[in-house]
Amino acid sequence: MPDVMSSKRLIGVGVGPGDPELVTVKGVNALRGADVVVVPVMDTGERGRAEATVLHYVPQEKVVRVVFALNERSDRAWREAAWDAAGERVAELLALHSSVAFATIGDPNVYSTFTYLAQTIVELVPGTLVETVPGITAMQDLAARSGAVLTEGTEPLTLVPVTAGAAALKEALAGPGTVVAYKFGRQAQEVAEALRETGRIGDAVWGSALGLPEESVRPASELGDEPLPYLSTLIAPAPRDGGRGGKL
Repeated sequence: MPDVMSSKRLIGVGVGPGDPELVTVKGVNALRGADVVVVPVMDTGERGRAEATVLHYVPQEKVVRVVFALNERSDRAWREAAWDAAGERVAELLALHSSVAFATIGDPNVYSTFTYLAQTIVELVPGTLVETVPGITAMQDLAARSGAVLTEGTEPLTLVPVTAGAAALKEALAGPGTVVAYKFGRQAQEVAEALRETGRIGDAVWGSALGLPEESVRPASELGDEPLPYLSTLIAPAPRDGGRGGKL
């Protein structure tokens, strides 16, 4: 007899930063081919970006909303309990279905909720096959919408989450290459100061709600003291003065 557990599939599907047109064909096929599609929601219950994107491609009755501790960093015990509950809910779905897709904004392998879920499911449902479908990231979308070039020639690219403060960002800005900051909205003032201190604010750009009606794409020089949306993204391009192909 075949191993029943080995037929179970958990698929992390990157659905991009918010614009439904930026979901890949493979991503759409994975969402439609799965038995159910799990979307992460906060305990406040409002519809998240991943869910809104998914509903452009699959019917509501196929979508299962599961509460995750998406932004909780201060209360570790509560966060762990929330993760356990979410993992158990998805394990229940895998007991009923052969394939469960999990929709995540951006890419499932870049600062994604899916990483933690997959680790939990491997323990709860041994033998589950874990797959991922890559998605367009916020830095790619912001680069396209703003005209900022992420890399040329031999330039490095550094991606920094600013959820723990701006120190790591400042260190990256002091080095070469383009620097991208994720989740910097609550530290917008610190980020602006780091850009000015390192002389990198001139060409830098930030954006939020990319592809949505409330989209904002603006020069970093306009950053003020007010906090921005949590998922704001910043691109500080590498200094380039060598002309065309100067970094080759």
